[in-house]
Amino acid sequence: MITRAEAAYAGALRAFQNPMLDLLHKRHAPLVVSLLSVTFTAERPTVPVADAHTEIGDALEQLRAAGYDDSLPSGSARELCRQWADAGWLVRQVLDDDVEVYRLSAHAVGALEIAGRAGGARARVSGSRVRTMLDAVERLAQDADPDALVRMARLDAEIRRLQEELARIQRTGTVEEVDDEQLLEEAENVLHLARELPADFARVAESIKAMQRDVVTALRQDERPTGDVLREYLERAEHVMESTSEGRAFAGALRLIGDPQRLDELATQLDAVLRHRFTQRLPATQRTELREIGRRIEQGLDLVFTAQREASYVITAQVRNHDPLRDRQVDELLRDVMTGLQTWMPDARRGQAVEPLRRLPVAEVDHLRQTAGDLRPPRQPAPLTDWDDSADVDVSHDEARAWGGPHYADLAELLRGSVVGSDEIDVAAVFNAAPPGLRRPVDLLGLLELADSRGMTETGELAFVDAVRPDGSRRRFAFGGVTTLTTKDHGDEGPRR
Repeated sequence: MITRAEAAYAGALRAFQNPMLDLLHKRHAPLVVSLLSVTFTAERPTVPVADAHTEIGDALEQLRAAGYDDSLPSGSARELCRQWADAGWLVRQVLDDDVEVYRLSAHAVGALEIAGRAGGARARVSGSRVRTMLDAVERLAQDADPDALVRMARLDAEIRRLQEELARIQRTGTVEEVDDEQLLEEAENVLHLARELPADFARVAESIKAMQRDVVTALRQDERPTGDVLREYLERAEHVMESTSEGRAFAGALRLIGDPQRLDELATQLDAVLRHRFTQRLPATQRTELREIGRRIEQGLDLVFTAQREASYVITAQVRNHDPLRDRQVDELLRDVMTGLQTWMPDARRGQAVEPLRRLPVAEVDHLRQTAGDLRPPRQPAPLTDWDDSADVDVSHDEARAWGGPHYADLAELLRGSVVGSDEIDVAAVFNAAPPGLRRPVDLLGLLELADSRGMTETGELAFVDAVRPDGSRRRFAFGGVTTLTTKDHGDEGPRR
């Protein structure tokens, strides 16, 4: 049977295996905390890899110049960042514009918050903090108690208290001022709550990335149908906001950010707080933290939304391009490469030359399918049919005229006969009412030419006409409707030149 001491010790061992406590437990923890805090800020949550190496290298040189050389670790800034990434304090990722950046992991954010609180003002058991706890317990009791009569009694008591306060203010015209010490306690409590948000948001984002890795791994293993894997991912994504305290905090912040009125009220309330005289007793950093609460919420939400978009993009790309055979080949190749590196690294020296791969290995093919070619020569194409251009073709004058150009004279007579008393004539209506001999496609062009010579106006509507070719075939045309004037003082025997 495990004793209480053994259980407590085992729990402490598990706790110190957490990267957050591991960071604070290391020998060079003060250096790691200081460098990460000056490199990553609320205004700069991600830093390009090259910039981070340069800035951390400059900071190390400044510390060595100040006499801290004995307490600093050996190695370059690049090596330190790689160690921190391996330990789970930094996350390396590639943005949409192919820029590789570092960002703090949730463990690093939590460690920095703990170090900041320990190095700053000591948290006090204040009335504000106790009232926050009591309000939380009261809300918990209300949500847990389904008794309608009890709920009604509480609401009646709250209404009476508010009515009495309203009556007192209306009677006296004054509001009781709160002591500055109490306001300071409440401000410290607000800052304490706000400092927990970045780590919560980072944990939600990392839980989404963990789900992404699990889904991609399951898809690559190809042990279950793709539909089952995606269904499980959607269920986990749906409940991630309810299964953890970080997820619930994110869901609450999401409801806040989704209501513009609440955001405006938050900004107005923070402005009222910062205008009060008690804020002059707060350090400048705490006043800045109060002012930036809304922006920190927006940054945390953006971090989670970015993780969701990346997870959707990666999973979608995996589903579209999933090839089990190719994935297995890539996995085997990567394992061979890692095995080769592990074999080569122990005996390798710094700066040792590596023999490059000058040509790719030849594929080992046991058998190629062979097909015999056709030995018969290709056949020549069939000869062209002889055509005598000088031979007489029996085509009458009427047939040749039927396939010729527009009958301008007949079309002009058609326009003159279409005047019914209006100042304008619809060209499409005139063409549709014409006899079949004047409804050829070329006659439509001729009619439009004559209408243009009279003065043509566009109606802005679409007109349809049915043209008839000399062989009896029909063709339907559509064009912008036009009208022409009924004036007879035009030369209508041909088109305007």
